[in-house]
Amino acid sequence: MLRKIAKEELFFSDKDWLQSRFHFSFAEYVNHSNVNFGVLRVLNDDLIKPQSGFDMHPHRDMEIVTYIIDGELTHKDSMGNEEILTRGEVQYMSAGTGVYHSEYNNHPSKALTLLQIWIFPPQKNLPVLYGSHKFTEQERKNKLLNIVSSQNSDAPIKLYQDVNFYVSELDAGESLNFDLKPERQVYFTMIEGEAVLNGVTLKAHDACECVDEANLNIEAVSNSHFLFIEMQKL
Repeated sequence: MLRKIAKEELFFSDKDWLQSRFHFSFAEYVNHSNVNFGVLRVLNDDLIKPQSGFDMHPHRDMEIVTYIIDGELTHKDSMGNEEILTRGEVQYMSAGTGVYHSEYNNHPSKALTLLQIWIFPPQKNLPVLYGSHKFTEQERKNKLLNIVSSQNSDAPIKLYQDVNFYVSELDAGESLNFDLKPERQVYFTMIEGEAVLNGVTLKAHDACECVDEANLNIEAVSNSHFLFIEMQKL
């Protein structure tokens, strides 16, 4: 079963310096019937204007993945980490026992776009994890790239939760297939371009819940960029 969520259905927040599409109840968007999809708690599609960002703030008992779409993200945290990430690169943390961090667009003129994704951890008070990975375009070009997995799997980024994140940049006319094991589900978000997912057309910023599907077939109508999260069906 597929349930398409068109970008027009997402809550749009405009704080001038920050424009966001919230896939789930978050901040000023309060919707008790749309809190999560399985262990996926937050997926925010953010645009951060130049010379602005999120000041130092705390997190705990949440696993957070930030996927950079375009621009430059400057990250700092209470563990002394500081770095700049660009397109296709990923910053992650498992903020179990607690961590402070800031996320800024320090570029003088270029906007920063990113996906910020929060995953429920399997338990509270887990040791803090932090890291990043600089993936290349070639790694995801016309193929599925597994960027995040659980500790027991093989992705470069490993969280505590039983999840897998996949990304791809698919040329127009190309297609990919992904097999789902029983009792697994997927949340799919189209970042750029247009593609057909099991017969459902998705354009930039659209999303789709995939439940009780044995296989996902993704056909790029135009040059496409997408991310999906595979997890246990709850």
